[in-house]
Amino acid sequence: MTLEALLAQIKPLNGEAMEKAQAHLDDLTKPRGSLGVLEDMAKQLAGIFGEIPKKPLQKAIILMAGDHGVMEEGVSAFPQEVTPQMVANFANGGAGINSLARHAGADLICVDVGIAVDMPDLPGLQRRKVAYGTKNMAKGPAMTVDEAIQAILIGADVVADAVQRGVRIVGTGEMGIGNTTPSAAIIAAIGGFSVEDVVGRGTGVNDRQLQIKIDAIKKALDVNRPDRADGMDVLTKVGGLEIAGLAGVCLGAAAQGIPVVIDGFISGAAAVIAGTICPQARDYMIGSHLSEEPGHKFMLDYLGLKPMLMMNFRLGEGTGAALGMTMIDAAVKMSNEMATFSSAGVSESID
Repeated sequence: MTLEALLAQIKPLNGEAMEKAQAHLDDLTKPRGSLGVLEDMAKQLAGIFGEIPKKPLQKAIILMAGDHGVMEEGVSAFPQEVTPQMVANFANGGAGINSLARHAGADLICVDVGIAVDMPDLPGLQRRKVAYGTKNMAKGPAMTVDEAIQAILIGADVVADAVQRGVRIVGTGEMGIGNTTPSAAIIAAIGGFSVEDVVGRGTGVNDRQLQIKIDAIKKALDVNRPDRADGMDVLTKVGGLEIAGLAGVCLGAAAQGIPVVIDGFISGAAAVIAGTICPQARDYMIGSHLSEEPGHKFMLDYLGLKPMLMMNFRLGEGTGAALGMTMIDAAVKMSNEMATFSSAGVSESID
């Protein structure tokens, strides 16, 4: 499939179904709108599926892994070797996302789209490497256009495979030491924000390393001059392969007609790329939580998403998306299990 063919599959939400869902939600035994975000999600699900689902959706977290050439600049507190080590931890079930995915009842699909070393056969790991990490964006483009498109299409393909197995909602997760640096560069470029406003400490860099990180991002933006209106241009110049893969997950979910739950800062960067390439895809996105990374709020605002949870998370991996999925389960159950005013014999508001 080509990128153009993928984008052509993305359709507007079903407005008539959303109106019917709103009428149903207003007839439930509660003051109108009193369940806030749960009602918003139920209505959005109706727009995506043509009706509010009758039962909780089969779930999967799609975790993309890749490495970053900008690590040469000293932007992370952790060495690059942690990326493959953590992917092995995911495969063995020992990471934060494993426990929270199990809690949410979600499968975990881990994809090597750009780890800097060859990975062994591991349970649940798909080896679909585009390149051995990106190039150093502080010196030139992080990847070629062909590499970015290949990673996007891999993400979309992983979603399509999951949908064939019955998955009806996906969440985004990632692993890639150093990846808060390209993520900050992406929102600075597309949103036109100052680097200082959107950059954070990532895995916990000290003041000196934070300044190194800021300088590296500024250098990358100056060297590459990405076009803020062109999501592909920004992605290729200052992005990451796992970010490209997750942008493909976002676009692929919209193309398959299923919702995608956006995790934190790196997932947010991928969603910003997807939403810039195809604004229609934003209608299929659900914001899970607000990350501690300062740039995440700018990403959510750019996409028009409201986070469901305020948990002080900054782990990534898809952990916030997994918890967000439990809230979506609640929205579905609320919509189907609450009585209506007429069925319960309860009087409605007199206004």
